Amino acid sequence: MGCAEGGCGACTVMLSRLKGDHHYSVNACLAPLCSLHLVAVTTVEGIGSVAQTLHPVQERIAKAHGSQCGFCTPGIVMSMYALLRNKATPTMDDLDDAFQGNLCRCTGYRPILEGYRTFTKVGTPRNTQETCRTHRKPEATPLFDAKDFVPFDPTQEVIFPPELMVKTDRSQSLCFHGDRTVWLQPNSLEELLSLKWKHPEARVVVGNTEVGIIFGASCSLSLMEAELRRAVDSLPLHQTQVFLAVLEQLRWFAGRQIRNVAVSSETEQSMGSGLGLGLALGLGVWVRVSPGIRDGSRLVQMDSRFFTGYRRTALRPQEVLVSLEIPYSKKTQFMSAFKQSPRREDDISIVTAAMSVTFSPDTSLVEELKLSYGGMAPTTVLAERTAKELIGRPWGEELLQAACSSLAEEMTLDPSAPGGMVTYRRTLTLSLFYKFYLTVLLKLRDQVWIYHQETPSSVQVYQEVPQGQHLDDVVGRPIMHLSALKQATGEAVYCDDIPLYENELYLALVTSTKAHAHILSIDTSLAVSMPGVVCCLFSEDVPGSNSTGPIVYDESVLADGQVTCVGHIIGAVVADTQSHAQRAAKAVKIQYEELPTVVTIQVTSHTPRVTSHTPKVTSHTPKVTSHTTASGDMHMGGQEHFYLETNVTLAVPKEDGEMELFVSTQSASKTQSLVAKALGVASNRILVRVKRMGGGFGGKESRTTILSTVVAMRPVRCMLDRDEDMLVTGGRHPFYAKYKVGFLDNGQVVALDVSYYSNTGNSMDLSLSVMERALFHMENSYSVANIRGRGFLCRTNLPSNTAFRGFGGPQGMIVAESWVTDVAQRLGRPAEEVRGHRIRRLNLYKEGDRTPYNQVLDQFTLDRCWDECLRRSDYKQRRAAAHLYNRQNRWTKRGLAVVPTKFGISFTAVFLNQAGALVHIYTDGSVLVTHGGTEMGQGLHTKMVQVASRVLGVPISKIHISETSTNTVPNTSPTAASASSDLNGAAVHNACQVLVERLQPYRSANPKGCWEDWVKAAYFDRVNLSANGFYRTPDLGYDFNSNCGRVFDYYSYGVACSEVEVDCLTGAHKNLRTTVVMDVGHSLNPAIDIGQVEGAFMQGLGLFTLEELHYSPKGVLLTRGPGSYKIPAFGDIPSHLTVSLLRDAPNAKAIFNSKAVGEPPLFLASSVFFAIKDAVSAARSEVGLSGPFRLDSPASAERIRNACTDRFNHSGSFKLVLNCSVLTLTLVLVLS
Repeated sequence: MGCAEGGCGACTVMLSRLKGDHHYSVNACLAPLCSLHLVAVTTVEGIGSVAQTLHPVQERIAKAHGSQCGFCTPGIVMSMYALLRNKATPTMDDLDDAFQGNLCRCTGYRPILEGYRTFTKVGTPRNTQETCRTHRKPEATPLFDAKDFVPFDPTQEVIFPPELMVKTDRSQSLCFHGDRTVWLQPNSLEELLSLKWKHPEARVVVGNTEVGIIFGASCSLSLMEAELRRAVDSLPLHQTQVFLAVLEQLRWFAGRQIRNVAVSSETEQSMGSGLGLGLALGLGVWVRVSPGIRDGSRLVQMDSRFFTGYRRTALRPQEVLVSLEIPYSKKTQFMSAFKQSPRREDDISIVTAAMSVTFSPDTSLVEELKLSYGGMAPTTVLAERTAKELIGRPWGEELLQAACSSLAEEMTLDPSAPGGMVTYRRTLTLSLFYKFYLTVLLKLRDQVWIYHQETPSSVQVYQEVPQGQHLDDVVGRPIMHLSALKQATGEAVYCDDIPLYENELYLALVTSTKAHAHILSIDTSLAVSMPGVVCCLFSEDVPGSNSTGPIVYDESVLADGQVTCVGHIIGAVVADTQSHAQRAAKAVKIQYEELPTVVTIQVTSHTPRVTSHTPKVTSHTPKVTSHTTASGDMHMGGQEHFYLETNVTLAVPKEDGEMELFVSTQSASKTQSLVAKALGVASNRILVRVKRMGGGFGGKESRTTILSTVVAMRPVRCMLDRDEDMLVTGGRHPFYAKYKVGFLDNGQVVALDVSYYSNTGNSMDLSLSVMERALFHMENSYSVANIRGRGFLCRTNLPSNTAFRGFGGPQGMIVAESWVTDVAQRLGRPAEEVRGHRIRRLNLYKEGDRTPYNQVLDQFTLDRCWDECLRRSDYKQRRAAAHLYNRQNRWTKRGLAVVPTKFGISFTAVFLNQAGALVHIYTDGSVLVTHGGTEMGQGLHTKMVQVASRVLGVPISKIHISETSTNTVPNTSPTAASASSDLNGAAVHNACQVLVERLQPYRSANPKGCWEDWVKAAYFDRVNLSANGFYRTPDLGYDFNSNCGRVFDYYSYGVACSEVEVDCLTGAHKNLRTTVVMDVGHSLNPAIDIGQVEGAFMQGLGLFTLEELHYSPKGVLLTRGPGSYKIPAFGDIPSHLTVSLLRDAPNAKAIFNSKAVGEPPLFLASSVFFAIKDAVSAARSEVGLSGPFRLDSPASAERIRNACTDRFNHSGSFKLVLNCSVLTLTLVLVLS
């Protein structure tokens, strides 16, 4: 299960009802089994399988390379399948709508949309190849050929189950009894009211969510949406203003799966201030409630008295909401609804607003005005005083001035208001009214612009294999991920899919609720008395050593006397089922003596808390006197890994103290050694097996052991819930940096002094190595003659931060891009001449340059990447167009940025740069390959099969990789640092080469024979058909003290150009286009490599623009789960995305001239961050502000809006905002 709260869509299934033959997608985690009486449930396994026949929906996502780790794939498949069952030829807008409730952390979404575009009216994906401008020939064939897909025939779908058709008595009442809950399902309103009188505190579940036309209270939001759209299409425009406002809010409320089951009545009562329907205060909506069987019903207006508190209404306990009445609008009435949230799709709002104005006939005098806001109080509120002051005034500049002044006084928030962002929220109340003011002006002038989301387009460019390469040689070809079909059918086995063992038990964690405290007592009396509980485990029950940690043993398996973060594992409860174990774990009572708590690394904005420091990196050349210096600082927030499969371990005891563990981990050998240490046995008694992971991204490199060591104490299974996983595991290190840069008048940077401070959390984990990599990337891609970099580790009372894709590199490089941007802004040249990109190009490294750590750059391709990126992105034309756009528009601005990356490939810990492999050839000619890397969706196993296929000279159909295990390849390095294809590929190559040499005599003796003939001949001649392979990266080793040695084997280079559009009134931004050029050497598999580039880019997009971890002052993580922590969704893809793999760039230092690709592209998403900063600069110039300014990462809507300094977020007169053209007004509405 992905999240257990309906936020990720991984568990999507399709429900079908006989009445109306309607099919709809729902989240299985939110659908109570009791609610499915006489409902047909279709899962991904029910529509096709690898063994029999694939459904076209399953085939196309797999063959279009839209499945990487595969954990989200079944849910996406079922969302598409449900859409096709209702509409055989959907539009791209239908696809956008269908996928609003689905998340993917791996692919970047583009290949999913491209594969499913083939079902739409648009048909075959466009722009999947680009024409060479010189020779007018295609540069590459598409990554897949839609002609190979099985045609979709909607008449061949499964029928409604006959078993459910024969159940004719559908009106009977139902009653289900559970251990602690009774489910009552009445069949009439009278029976419901009777039950409500008997059980006034019982919750009425209609759907299962938090969640002129009269809608029954049980109408789903999807049904309401459809009916309102029909009304809008058939009624005069002036009657449908309310309907349009409600539709605009419904469009962005939750995902399709939620809207299919959420109903208007329950949604209104529970989400009054968060959903646009709750803002019906401004729209004149009424509800009808029934207080009892004999008392009839009453009509209640949803005014300021309807919501009495947070998620509370004026309805009495015995009352039931019967219907919702949405009125027609008047001829002189105009209204709009707005929602501002961190992510546009499926996100909880920060501030919402619904506004309605009615004019006196044939005038612009305000007759009635309603301004309704959500997010400004525990309930929806009306700006009654402001509205009253504006009655009778003409709709013009004087009214706007008065409205803004009044709203600023009326819409106040306490500085300690829940949710924070007080300044931003107050600013939004003014900005949203201004947007409403402009909208009404346009409507009065009959200038109505309708917002239509642009259909995404994409280009993928890669180098085809050389002419004459044998068809069986698949190296360099875009072959499908080997597990993609199994993942698309639900047949791929993840750790928790392993069938239950006989008498298997389940373990649940007992974690700390305090950030820093002594444990005074632990009371388990209630827990052990609960049903199914077997035992409780604490530190004294650890049979071996309680000390643990990936490098330094500064952690404990179970807390012993003291806790140092919220989520610190204190103990565990073992029971017969998951629910029994989790319920008992919550019943364990712990008393604490609290100690001082440190949550942030900054006491003030300029005084970090420092607990230890790392070696510094310095480099000097003869001094150059700089003409100008600039100083600055910035903070980069942390990031949650949000792998779709949470941490899971299954421990199976064997004889003689042996233990077999099935673990979702990137580090099998480290898990083996730490489990052995905790159990007090030798490592040879511990077997760790890894089939596949549902994502990792570094989060399962070291932190998986905190679960595995606990689980191994008993033969049990444990899979963490999403909120629990986020609470205990930690994420990317937040960084704070201060810098001072010296530069010449032409923009050349000649000196840099930078200090980094990282928030390590409560233990060392991998923090030292993360900081070292940050220092090794502190100059990014720029040559700086005189440089000093220092790193400081700051311990806090948060869960230990750990490895995350990029491993300190992004933190180091974004600071570099910040000071480069500062230099460009300080020089003050015209925007079209500087704005960063020429300064960046001037300072780029060149072939043969030395880094600050004295490594010579050879095989340097960054300049080629730069030039190709500018050419493919049409940078000059786009820059000129953006400059013109910004001159013509006051409240929306466009920005561009070109950002390079230089990412070092190797573990900085030299001993980890090794890998082993084991290859067996069986007498039937089949080949079994095992290596030290783990598969987490990145296609490592697929690439290893490609390598073995080329070396052995056999088709990939003869080669199989089963799993990664510590009893086949020992002492493996973690699958990390982007080096796994290099290391394991070389090891597999070595093993296969040994076997080729052993078979060579039999090839020579029988040149006309086949592979099977040679294998059998060797076998009968008693030749060993099994071989070990090994590889160690040569010539590595660096010494901080002498600043000598080679840190990295080579570098991966890339450049990205991004363009954004910023709404200066709300801080929202739109990703217009991105062009990425990446040097991956000679790609082993272009489809996988492009998928890695796109997936890394989207993960970086979340890091730099969206994802934020919020903690309370007491160290409690507030953003747990997809409801509060937002990763990029389908709608966040750049509207135009081009990914080009650099041609003719062989890398002699890696297998078959390839290069690493997993981590290097992530930082290129910072091009979006700096494009936003470029747009904000244009906005600031409107009020006379120029020069450098601080923008921390992520560039959230709040930070963007606050940086766009204007009269709305500063007290005083509002006259400046009134001088705007009609063109400006029109364009603002498009983004509203």
